[in-house]
Amino acid sequence: MSDLKDLCSGLPLDPLPPNRGRDPNVPHALVRTPNLTAEEERLALRNALRYFPPSQHATLASEFAQELRQYGHIYMYRFCPAVRMRAYPIDQYPCRTQQAAAMMLMIMNNLDPAVAQFPQELVTYGGNGQVFSNWAQFRLVMHYLSEMTEEQTLVMYSGHPMGLFPSLPSSPRAIITNGMVIPNYSSREEYERMFALGVSMYGQMTAGSYCYIGPQGIVHGTMLTVLNAGRRYLGTDDLRGRVFVTSGLGGMSGAQAKAAVIAGCVGVIAEVDEAPLRKRHEQGWVMEVTSSLEQCIKRIREARTSKTPLSLGYHGNVVDLWERLLLEFERTGELLVDLGSDQTSLHNPYNGGYYPVPLSFRQANQLMSTDPGRFQSVVQESLRRHIKAINKLSDAGMFFWDYGNAFLLEAQRAGAEVSKVGGGATEFRYPSYVQHIMGDIFSLGFGPFRWVCTSGDPQDLAVTDDIATKVLEEIAANVSERVRQQYRDNIRWIREAGRHKMVVGSQARILYSDQKGRVSIALAINQAVADGRVSAPVVISRDHHDVSGTDSPFRETSNVYDGSAFCADMAVQNFVGDAFRGATWVALHNGGGVGWGEVINGGFGLLLDGSDEAARRARSMLNWDVSNGVRLQAEQQLHADAWSCCSGLLHSCVVLLVAGGSSLLVWKHKRLRDDPAHHGGEQAAPRHHAVSSAGRACAGPSPAGITGDDLT
Repeated sequence: MSDLKDLCSGLPLDPLPPNRGRDPNVPHALVRTPNLTAEEERLALRNALRYFPPSQHATLASEFAQELRQYGHIYMYRFCPAVRMRAYPIDQYPCRTQQAAAMMLMIMNNLDPAVAQFPQELVTYGGNGQVFSNWAQFRLVMHYLSEMTEEQTLVMYSGHPMGLFPSLPSSPRAIITNGMVIPNYSSREEYERMFALGVSMYGQMTAGSYCYIGPQGIVHGTMLTVLNAGRRYLGTDDLRGRVFVTSGLGGMSGAQAKAAVIAGCVGVIAEVDEAPLRKRHEQGWVMEVTSSLEQCIKRIREARTSKTPLSLGYHGNVVDLWERLLLEFERTGELLVDLGSDQTSLHNPYNGGYYPVPLSFRQANQLMSTDPGRFQSVVQESLRRHIKAINKLSDAGMFFWDYGNAFLLEAQRAGAEVSKVGGGATEFRYPSYVQHIMGDIFSLGFGPFRWVCTSGDPQDLAVTDDIATKVLEEIAANVSERVRQQYRDNIRWIREAGRHKMVVGSQARILYSDQKGRVSIALAINQAVADGRVSAPVVISRDHHDVSGTDSPFRETSNVYDGSAFCADMAVQNFVGDAFRGATWVALHNGGGVGWGEVINGGFGLLLDGSDEAARRARSMLNWDVSNGVRLQAEQQLHADAWSCCSGLLHSCVVLLVAGGSSLLVWKHKRLRDDPAHHGGEQAAPRHHAVSSAGRACAGPSPAGITGDDLT
């Protein structure tokens, strides 16, 4: 395809492409306010010009300087390609190796306007989740990939391609790091400065690792969260007539409306920005839209009574919605909300991630640009109001959780009443969804496994859906009921995903699976590619938000209580281990979910091309990719139970992998005295603990005789 060949030919310099500026037909990132000094502005300009020969500097220097002054960053709009950005079939990319073509497909999917939040600013999701820092980097990376052989590796420094380096055929074809800043300088202020300088960037999770598959991924995770919240808080699988209130309909949060309907409940989602609200409504993910709080209350009552699933988008501020629900309770005694959360982008609270009351959307955008200090004060006052209403509704019987978006963290910094009496550094009045809901799922090894059919053919996706369903059904027949429930949820998801039109962008699917499920599905899909049932290779990957991929003390590892919640060994070891066990590419990021400086996370991509070598890689890498985290979860439970059983004698412990791939920490206790009082009234008997924490033990040796091989 000539357009793709041109795209992969490197930077167009003779002649330069026309500078079309910003496209008014797509949404754009907010103006950034890095507050650079005059010398830093000159440095940012020099850094941008390094991609071009001196003969072009006179033309580009003034243009780039204008972008920096006007938008707070140099995106190089002149070099934004005219070609339609989407995931083209893998055989259309001009490459020497399919592994490189697979990466090109995934990169272009991340920048597809149907997928990306701000495509011209190279932002996939989350307001600032960059694929690259500028368009020169994109073009150079596509050129390098087109030239790459199977004995070369592309090295990426925060969007900047360092070049192709010799490596082995078994090595990753790309090594990606984003935001790897010296810890003492990993602050929000330094991030703004470094990004403006063009020397670092915020890759979110799957934006900078080229593995985003559209909102489908978060739809599934949100559906599982809501289902399991109903089981934990409401004691039921049947959520008909139950009301879930939250906020955000953007790149990730937009999944909440669809997830609520699939789970069977009434989802009411507030969104201040009309553009994403309208987009989700046009997609069919939001069933109804209103800007009237009275209409919201009316439709909530009607849907509760009829027990009809509903997704209702409220065009307005979520604080107003919470305060209106509270007023209704105080007037009538009727609690109209059962479950509550929040998905505003509070990892980025002062640059468009959170819109405060009482400002309108337009007023807020203006104030954050003209008076950032004042805007910060208004945000913090809004957060205090936000929490005040939630606290009162919670006292009345509503169940609320933090969705890992730094909501409670920023509310605490704003002075809101969210502290937990006697709690640790990662504990608040309300739990994170990992602490109370998803942590138990992670502990079983279940996490967001995904694949992309590189042919672009929906029939290939249907075949892989059928393969995955059969694999999960076979495994589910021989596991415990607790594990079987997770398999049932995911079998239901796959069966309903096609009907709910989950695909946006590439032909991709996500499900939550454990170690055995992931390996079995990957091997079965690879075999289907080999025998022609699937017409082209398949990329497997996962969200970084997974069993082993992320160290995040206010989200993924928020239920670690041994003092190591702020350690990042797990994510780094996962990145390194995946690299030498067969991943096609690997990525390690600072930031993602809860924000820059708050988390280290990593991910991978692996191409299944039907070969025996691909099967070997999948088996080796996926076993490690899950068992790394499960093993550490087991050690965390070892630590916890050692304290809880200190009045008895620990006789032995061993980590077992059961038939479903689930990790259980098995304890045998023989007490010094057969006295139930020593163990809270329990009779003397072996205790079997499903690991319920994601973490690691800092004290004491590993259980005797257990090696990493025992977990794979």
